[in-house]
Amino acid sequence: MNPILGMRGAVVAPHSLAAQAGLDILREGGNAIEATIAVASTLAVVYPHMTGIGGDGFWLMHKPGSAMLSIDACGATGSAVNRELYQGMDSIPWRGPLAANTVAGTVSGWGAAYEHSRTQWGGKLPFARLLESAIHYARHGFAVTHSQEANTRNKLAELVNQPNFAKTFLKDGQVPVYGQRHAFPELAATLEQIARAGADDFYRGELAQQIGRDLAAVGSPVTAQDLAVHQAHIKPPLQLKISSATLYNMAPPTQGLASLMILGTYDRIRQPGWSPDNVQGIHALVESTKQAFIQRDRFVTDPAHMPTDAQALLTASRLDAMAAAVPLDRASPWPAPNSDGDTTWMGVVDSAGRAVSMIQSIYFEFGSGVVLPHSGFWWQNRGCSFDLRPNQLRSLEPGRKPFHTLNPAMAKLDDGRLLVYGTMGGEGQPQTQAAVFARYLWGGHHVRSAIAAPRWLLGRTWAEQSTSLKLESRFSEEIIQGLRELGHPVEVVADFDERMGHAGALVLHPDGWIEGGEDPRSDGCVAAW
Repeated sequence: MNPILGMRGAVVAPHSLAAQAGLDILREGGNAIEATIAVASTLAVVYPHMTGIGGDGFWLMHKPGSAMLSIDACGATGSAVNRELYQGMDSIPWRGPLAANTVAGTVSGWGAAYEHSRTQWGGKLPFARLLESAIHYARHGFAVTHSQEANTRNKLAELVNQPNFAKTFLKDGQVPVYGQRHAFPELAATLEQIARAGADDFYRGELAQQIGRDLAAVGSPVTAQDLAVHQAHIKPPLQLKISSATLYNMAPPTQGLASLMILGTYDRIRQPGWSPDNVQGIHALVESTKQAFIQRDRFVTDPAHMPTDAQALLTASRLDAMAAAVPLDRASPWPAPNSDGDTTWMGVVDSAGRAVSMIQSIYFEFGSGVVLPHSGFWWQNRGCSFDLRPNQLRSLEPGRKPFHTLNPAMAKLDDGRLLVYGTMGGEGQPQTQAAVFARYLWGGHHVRSAIAAPRWLLGRTWAEQSTSLKLESRFSEEIIQGLRELGHPVEVVADFDERMGHAGALVLHPDGWIEGGEDPRSDGCVAAW
């Protein structure tokens, strides 16, 4: 299983049609940002259980010779969203109109990235060209994947009665099956409007007014006025220097801090002979994860409400203390609350060495389950992660950004390679990033085998309630038993289990070759030339 290599550009995405859409843009002379918009918009159609334009998005953008930049396209709660709205409830519902309580930021990220492309990267392709594939598949249909069929079937009971869900996602009242044609004509019209008028129309134009009417019709507390005040923000990402590499990830409200802390802690405790493929290495990474999640759940929230700057939490002294707290001879208690989430990650590298790592999400499968009647897209439920209790780290307040599991990653290796990587998978995202990175840099893997190798996951992932240490069954009995003997609550799951996430990675080598790997747990591919 060798990695796919390209010289002029490469795309990796969890759906092959989306990867192909991005490659088409690169072949036409588009840059990595332009290709990413094509990939992201196509995924919002052909992978509807995982993403959509009713969610949020985050970007990392690399241009040789320039500082790494990020885009925070996270929407905040509406101005009428407060604890009184949920009076008599212990928590925010996971599904339904009251779960659709934050602005959808994804399209604003596309717009900010496109403007940056035109002003800083010399982008020349029309915005409408970048949405052509998405519009085509929404209008004329695409083949249902096994993943879409399974997730629709598994979640149908809690979704079927949500506004317009059955009309949009069922076929004659039945779950669409693998290979069946599926189309979203209302969504196609909305994407055509965005293509004509630009991304800003979603927030402050004719489309925004229609979305506002749709939100009111389904009972969401988000309004057109809430859309109008939303902006995506370009800002520096978090970064951390470790042995042989500098790591980059998203700042809060994402858990990018935890992703960096895992690798920063593991780098301090790893010993000769340890590997992400043996008991000692897996144990060390799992225990580093626990230490990182303790910090994440102590500090990470809307950055406007954080008393400490996230970059300041990545000091050597703090990471040293986390490393010292890792027990090397036993499993420590699982400290973190449960989180969930559905997501799509994508990566692009172009012929000029510019790169994008991008992730967009609707949180749970199909988000809130609420589909807007005229606009034709489904709204996220990211706001159900807020706490209804006052004076908590993530207490619900109007105009506040929710905590996000999303965190796209990049790494500049000291030898000149650029690693672009990421995954979906809720709490599994930082863990899978750590596994892929550690296997590639320290474990003797090439990028494709680093992704395909047996995976572990501690805690609850996007489709699972249990908090065990899940191991795919391709791990040897020696490793499974060794981790149990250390006290880990091991649960053996299927090979290439989708609960382990959909990872992907691209590596730009100093000589210009681009190496790529996709996840066999997804429906994706690497497209390169």
